[in-house]
Amino acid sequence: MIKAPGAQGWRLFRLAGIPIHIHPSWFVVLALASLLFQQQFDGNLFAGFGTSLLLFISVLLHEMGHSLVALRLGVKVNSITLFMLGGVASVERDPPTPMGSLAVAAAGPLVSLLLALILFSAIQPASQGMPLLGEMAKELAQLNLVLALFNLLPGLPLDGGQIVKSLVWQFSGSREKGVRIATFSGQLLAWGAIFSGGYLFFNGGSFASIWLVLLGWFGLGASSQQLQLLALQRALQQLQVKDAAGRRLRVLQPSDTLRQLSELRLASDSPRPDWVLLCEAGRWQGFIDDGPLKEIPVQNWDRERLGEHQKPLTELASIIESAPLWQAVLALESSSQGRLLVLSLAGLPMATLERSDLSEAVLRRLSLRLPQQLLEQARREGGYPLGLSLAPIAESVAALPEVRAASGQGSSKG
Repeated sequence: MIKAPGAQGWRLFRLAGIPIHIHPSWFVVLALASLLFQQQFDGNLFAGFGTSLLLFISVLLHEMGHSLVALRLGVKVNSITLFMLGGVASVERDPPTPMGSLAVAAAGPLVSLLLALILFSAIQPASQGMPLLGEMAKELAQLNLVLALFNLLPGLPLDGGQIVKSLVWQFSGSREKGVRIATFSGQLLAWGAIFSGGYLFFNGGSFASIWLVLLGWFGLGASSQQLQLLALQRALQQLQVKDAAGRRLRVLQPSDTLRQLSELRLASDSPRPDWVLLCEAGRWQGFIDDGPLKEIPVQNWDRERLGEHQKPLTELASIIESAPLWQAVLALESSSQGRLLVLSLAGLPMATLERSDLSEAVLRRLSLRLPQQLLEQARREGGYPLGLSLAPIAESVAALPEVRAASGQGSSKG
């Protein structure tokens, strides 16, 4: 069970309102597992394929266990995806309490244990009617037991890691501390799986050894992603708009002419022109865009005053300088202007904020620096450098229990 923005693969159907997806890698594993089970059932391909398919149905039920508990706690489940290493449920956010998080994490292994008990009890009746069915029931019972016990190993991204996270969160009061401890435990398990798989491979070379290495590699990748997500979330929470603000604005007076606005534009070679705000005697009057330059004949530019064509500042998407950066990211995503007007605590214009400004501030907090040309390219295009959007990260911050509990802090408008 993971928290993620979406799913990959082909959508098949909906179960209890949850979209079920299959990743292309699933078909590869289905074929390999069918061949392996076929050997166990004396070359019976039908039995091998049926066992493989029922195993993946067991995995689907395992993920449904997570998902139904999450739905009961008011957490949206985006999808369930079956892929090479099993299944994964993508949820919108963590449950708001550590015990709720623990209940969601424990639901999957409990379903697998229940399936194992049912299948173990069905072995004898099935064997009396058809021995092959009894063998399939025994195999599936053992696999579901392994699935439950494996997922209870205490390290992220496994369910046992989620349980560790929830328990640390409960007793320490810090969700982040829980994530860090469970992630560290997951890294130890992943390296253990890689070394064990490598040892087995060089001393016999079984399919199980390759599987162990793949699981360990996947675990390391998931741990790395979790730590990166934590670092980005913390940066977006701790940094304020004023830490990232730029100054892509110019100031003219309402009495200035359209000719002066035109000269200002000609002096700039930026493909995304600065905003032009109008101020008179220390009082902000509004702003003006390039519309009048396109609509009014050039010969009239010297007579036309900017104040005659100004628009209210409230039409510009804006945000308070003290707002956390994650709110600025979401405000930018909901604005068609690609830029925010940064307001002082007194509500007065003071700066601007663009996606490139956000990226540069976050990377600086993480002690990372991109080449200036990449930042300039992102600024020209109004996007994030290298196409790395901060929007999903900001959404994950907004969904954090501690942030939701303090949702009244900071403000934005647009």
